[in-house]
Amino acid sequence: MVTYSTRRQVLAGTGAALTALAGCLDPSADSDGGGITDAPAPNQLDDPSDGGSTSESGDLPLANESFVVEESFGQLRDWVRSGGPPKDGIPSVDEPSFESTDDVGDRIADGDPVFSVVVDGDARAYPQSILVWHEIVNDTVGGEPVAVTYCPLTGTAVGYRRGGVELGVSGNLLNSNLVMYDRGTDSRWPQVLGTAIEGEHEGQSLQHVPVRWTTWGSWREAHPDGRVLTRDTGYVRDYERDPYGSYNPRGGYYARESTLFDPAIEDDRHPTKDVFHGVRTASGASAVHERLLRTERVVTGTAGDVPVAFVHDGVLDTNHVYRLPGADAAVPRPIDGGYRLDGETYAAGDLPLDPVQSFDAMWFAWFAFYPSTEVHA
Repeated sequence: MVTYSTRRQVLAGTGAALTALAGCLDPSADSDGGGITDAPAPNQLDDPSDGGSTSESGDLPLANESFVVEESFGQLRDWVRSGGPPKDGIPSVDEPSFESTDDVGDRIADGDPVFSVVVDGDARAYPQSILVWHEIVNDTVGGEPVAVTYCPLTGTAVGYRRGGVELGVSGNLLNSNLVMYDRGTDSRWPQVLGTAIEGEHEGQSLQHVPVRWTTWGSWREAHPDGRVLTRDTGYVRDYERDPYGSYNPRGGYYARESTLFDPAIEDDRHPTKDVFHGVRTASGASAVHERLLRTERVVTGTAGDVPVAFVHDGVLDTNHVYRLPGADAAVPRPIDGGYRLDGETYAAGDLPLDPVQSFDAMWFAWFAFYPSTEVHA
């Protein structure tokens, strides 16, 4: 069993004094406180489970229907543990700045991971090398206030609507996963669940914004006029170094079988950090091994009582999930250059089906939150 101080030691090992820098460098910081692209279809920001329009008010937008949670909130709270740094010790980026793809130069290698968000034609890339130090960026994309969140310990990049409320890093973990808090009510939101387990919003879920995990080279080609998060975050960090290891090539924590913190529920059917693409609805969860989805391109299943189709996007090497209108409904058929459905050809992200928000996750983390998950591997 790894001690609570491990994550603090990992982060501090690069020479960044997280707690001190969180306050002294930011005077406002509060210690408590046509082509195939990933552009969303017109209805993609309005997932049926979210049920709402955009909100720029001071209220945190909440889904009409909450995602499945397999354990009691009391049990989940008992499993929460300190990750080392205190609340806001890993500071969110609240005033992000951006640059053009041409201005990036060679600071990002083609194979380096970035997280893509596209809202109303506004395409932005968030380099993993920056998010690993901050975990949350409170931004406004295409006029939509969003929180782009990333947990390096579980390999999960997820976007949520935030209205006029910022999200921050609580310093706690659940199944190694980032526990966020909102700066309106201080409710606690494990990133994977997207559902508050403590506070005023307990039992309610956040509304999604699609985030695609891809690589810089692929994203730049798909979005040559897009904008990229800069290193001008207001904090001093060594953005040349990932404190946990490396994705390009894969090494360190990301390549090892061991985790820094033991999950509450474990399963040994798959290597701990194999990547699965997962989806959850109000009634259940389903996940497909990344390798299988790349090979098959389309995998069907059910997330609880919802029939779904997982679809691979070869251009960005990312994935989408769609709700099928019924168990016997027509399924997209992979062809050269896209997917065929009802006699028409579509890009992976443009199929005329209801999108269901989904994301990549390390196997150990997905299973720990959703032990009843349907699995395709």
